Amino acid sequence: MKLICLDLEGVLVPEIWIAVAEVLGVPELALTTRDVPDYDHLMRGRLAVLDDRGITLPQIQAIIAKLAPIDGALTFLRRLRERYQVVILSDTFEQFARPIMRTLEWPTLFCNTLIVAPDGRITDYRLRLEDGKRKSVEALRQAGMRVAAVGDSYNDLSMIDTADTGVLFRPPERICRERPDLDVAYGYDELDSILSRWAEAP
Repeated sequence: MKLICLDLEGVLVPEIWIAVAEVLGVPELALTTRDVPDYDHLMRGRLAVLDDRGITLPQIQAIIAKLAPIDGALTFLRRLRERYQVVILSDTFEQFARPIMRTLEWPTLFCNTLIVAPDGRITDYRLRLEDGKRKSVEALRQAGMRVAAVGDSYNDLSMIDTADTGVLFRPPERICRERPDLDVAYGYDELDSILSRWAEAP
C-alpha cells in the first residue's frame, strides 16, 4: 500500500506564525523552521515573545480561523486521497489545527500539543514524540507501507530521508543548495507528477 506523508504549513496552508506576526505586528514571530533548524530553540523564542507581549491562545486562534488553504492545495489533496492513503505530519498544535483541518476536509493529522493556562496564556508545548515525523514514517514503513514524504523546511528533512522517496515543495533556496540530491516541486501539478512517477515505479 502506498501512503503520502505531507507537511502542513508551507505545503497545504500558509505558515501560521507568519500570519500571526503580520496581523499582530510582531515580526519576531515570523521566524519558522525554514529559518531556524532547532525546533525547541524556535519554540522557546516564540513562547518568550508571546509572554512578553501578553498574546494569548484565543488571539492566535482568531487569526488561524481566517486562514485559507494555499491556492490549489485542496484540489491537490482531494486528488491524492482518491489514489493513496494520506497523513499530515506537522509540528503545529492540536489547539491550532481544528479550523485548518475543517477547510482541508478533515485529513488525518499527527501533531503536537500546547500547554495553556486558564487565562489563555501559552506556557509550554509538548511534542507528540521526539523527532515525531521521522519516527512516524519509520513506523508506517515497518507496517508494510511504501511511503513518500513531502515538506518544505529543515524539520521535514528527517522524514524525507526516512521515506521511500521524498520531495521538497517550494523550499527556501538555502535548503535546495544544501540538499541538491532531493527532488523539488514548485507547484501542485509538478508535485503530483513526481509522486505519480514514484507510485507507478515497480
